[in-house]
Amino acid sequence: MSALVDQLVAQVIGLEVRLLSCQARLAAVTDDEALHDLRTTVRRLRSLLRPLRGLPGVEQLELAASAVGQLTTPLRDREVLAAYLHQQGYHAAADRRLRVQAEAYRHVARSPEVAQLLLILEAFPRFIRASQNQKLLKGLRRRIEKRLAKQWQKLDEALKDPGHDRHRLRLLIKRVRYAAEAYPELDKLPANAVSRLKQAQGALGDWHDCWQWLAQAEHQSDLKPCVAVWQRTMADAQAKADRVLDKLGAECF
Repeated sequence: MSALVDQLVAQVIGLEVRLLSCQARLAAVTDDEALHDLRTTVRRLRSLLRPLRGLPGVEQLELAASAVGQLTTPLRDREVLAAYLHQQGYHAAADRRLRVQAEAYRHVARSPEVAQLLLILEAFPRFIRASQNQKLLKGLRRRIEKRLAKQWQKLDEALKDPGHDRHRLRLLIKRVRYAAEAYPELDKLPANAVSRLKQAQGALGDWHDCWQWLAQAEHQSDLKPCVAVWQRTMADAQAKADRVLDKLGAECF
């Protein structure tokens, strides 16, 4: 038990350091990967926290992490779209979307959402240690294993549903994959599971990007030239995602 708690504390501190680094990079506008790295770090934190629900401090930290996710999602979506437009030669359309991005980075860095997350995150190791001293972590390993298994079971059920919702599947796959990375010694996944999860997440990500962009093209005229390509790409990505999901279901369940 002590080793597991030590590992949890070490992971939390490591994530705090990464978040502080991302905050500094955003404030100084040093690079265009800082926002993505911030969001990835927050996602890893939420994956670490999900199996710990019910312990002191977890709910507050989850809420703070969720607020940062909500704040940054539209900025990241705009960033990804602009990168695609530049790649395809639509530089004016891309530049229009990136014109305010530097100020948006600085806004995120000094936002109350990020400040609140870092404040709670700094205190969280003390909550874990206090819970350990008060014998509140009894059965923690078993608790985490059960919740990881439940996430995997939800994904299994979703894959077997012939009318599955690709948006929900994408979310479930992310949860299972990042939970496996957060608790590699506790998450008993089949041998090929992680690679299949990555493939499925990538295919569903391509499909989701096109789905979002087509929706935006309905009211953003400078995206109209891309519509036909996105429709074809979305259909191809959907077919690829279905093949990968079939393999995931066949090999890992």
